[in-house]
Amino acid sequence: MKKWLLFLVAALMVILTACGNDESSTKETSQGKDDAKKSGTISYKSENGTVKVPANPKRVVVLSLFVGDLMEMGINVVGMDSWSKDNPDFAKKYPDAEVVASTDYEKIIELDPDLIIGSNDVEDVKKLQEIAPTVIFTYGALNYIDQRIEVGKVVNKEEEMTKWVKDFQARSKVVGDKIKDKIGEDATITVAGNSDKQIYLFGDNWGRGTEILYQEMGLNMPKAVKDVALEPGYFGISEEVLGDYVGDYLVLNLVKEGQDTSFMDSTWYNKIPAVKDKKVFYAEGSAFYFADAHSFDKQLDFFEESFLGK
Repeated sequence: MKKWLLFLVAALMVILTACGNDESSTKETSQGKDDAKKSGTISYKSENGTVKVPANPKRVVVLSLFVGDLMEMGINVVGMDSWSKDNPDFAKKYPDAEVVASTDYEKIIELDPDLIIGSNDVEDVKKLQEIAPTVIFTYGALNYIDQRIEVGKVVNKEEEMTKWVKDFQARSKVVGDKIKDKIGEDATITVAGNSDKQIYLFGDNWGRGTEILYQEMGLNMPKAVKDVALEPGYFGISEEVLGDYVGDYLVLNLVKEGQDTSFMDSTWYNKIPAVKDKKVFYAEGSAFYFADAHSFDKQLDFFEESFLGK
């Protein structure tokens, strides 16, 4: 009887200790949130070291391709790179945002940012850190889903971005399954874009909706494209040989402004089976090549309408 009593007492002690640890953990989490509220900052472990960033950033300068993520989370952007400003959606959302390069230090200072987000190709991270807390990312170091979460963490909106990710993946699966049912499991899709009398083929992780088509939906890339573009991400070819790489369908990111698109009137182009069969979907290049939360939503809508007619 004594042994059973001792056993019950010991078990009770373990339970009480566990509860105490849970309570302690909860207190620590609450304490962390309270500290963030008091100090107005949170700590983010960036590639360039742990950075104290504002818990509620008000004026962000983006020197990389993350404007659409901040747009999705309702964060104000006061400066962005020229590529982002050329995106009509970003320009409309942030009409007063200045175009800045990573070396426009005086201009960035004038914008009075409380946070700078850049890529690892910025010239001098230390100079940027003297202006405002600076977080650096390397393109491709994280997969496209984890990258969205990390950007959410930087601006203290991990929960919101995690919710978006789950919803996006669920929607992508539904649309992808419908597309497979319509075009067949074995159908192949080529993603390409025009630039300076050249055509670029894209792998499965280089924007232009490639992440959605090939990774989320599991659709097929032609072997010819896979052989040259999958590993490096993209591959340039002369216009006249495009037909050698086009699968059953072609998604063409068409950049019209400042580019010669006369190839579309050529005999060789119109002889490509996908072109003859009207299985080419033309996307607006200046907005379509991004890989961020806002752009993924638009690309998914584009694919649903293009393939399914919705």
